[in-house]
Amino acid sequence: MKGWTIILLALWMGMGLAIQGAEALELQVSEGEIAPDFALADQDGNTVHLSDYRGESWVVLYFYPKDDTPGCTKEACSFRDNLVQLQSLDASVLGVSVDTVDSHRKFSEKFSLNFPILSDSDYEVCKRYGTLSSFMGLKFAHRTTLIIDRDGVIRKVFPKVKPKDHAREVARVLEELQ
Repeated sequence: MKGWTIILLALWMGMGLAIQGAEALELQVSEGEIAPDFALADQDGNTVHLSDYRGESWVVLYFYPKDDTPGCTKEACSFRDNLVQLQSLDASVLGVSVDTVDSHRKFSEKFSLNFPILSDSDYEVCKRYGTLSSFMGLKFAHRTTLIIDRDGVIRKVFPKVKPKDHAREVARVLEELQ
């Protein structure tokens, strides 16, 4: 039975299907608020603080369910492929999931990701932002993106994300906000 649970969860995360019994998402942050600071390890084991970007650049902070699943791979590769455009808009990209640093390293290497992917394996940042979800006892980050300005203010929240072209959508909104 456990194998079927994992298959259903992978399908749900990869294709964005709604499954009865999944916890409802209740974001803990809103547009206009200061984004809660955090310190998380990236795929190389380096500690990344959100506050390091204050005064330096905008931040695209995106939460995603699971490394190396179809939807999460599409989303990560979309950010990879559009990173130059996002950087031209003075934005840095940070991905966050509850997977381990080792899982992130393998995912990043496999798909040549060119931005930090942060490990929230103790669920604290996902809880603080309100993106932690669970299904049948498995915990994961709900696919959510925030655009944070140079002052640390959340300027846009995307609570529902279509992974494939999301980076282009984020770039359009960044242009509008600036």
